[in-house]
Amino acid sequence: MFENVRIRPEAELDLQDAYSYFEQCRIGLGADFMECVQSALAKISSDYQHYPLVYKSIRRILVRRFPYAVFFKKVNDIIIVFAVLHCARKTMTWRART
Repeated sequence: MFENVRIRPEAELDLQDAYSYFEQCRIGLGADFMECVQSALAKISSDYQHYPLVYKSIRRILVRRFPYAVFFKKVNDIIIVFAVLHCARKTMTWRART
């Protein structure tokens, strides 16, 4: 993982759920999803300001190849990931976590 990125427990559950879903769809697809999420985390770790503000201080990066988004904000020198959700989910799901 990246030393300046912290994933909240709720976001960890989001990742586990998505991984399980994709693995049920096709073996290995869950691993592909996790690689794409890791790539997104690497991008925000190096240049978080590049990604748009979507609500107050919360930013969003879209996950390549999958209809998922990572919602995060920077607090001091740490990037906190609040949610990793399907883009069709209602916004209140991740807003309630901030």
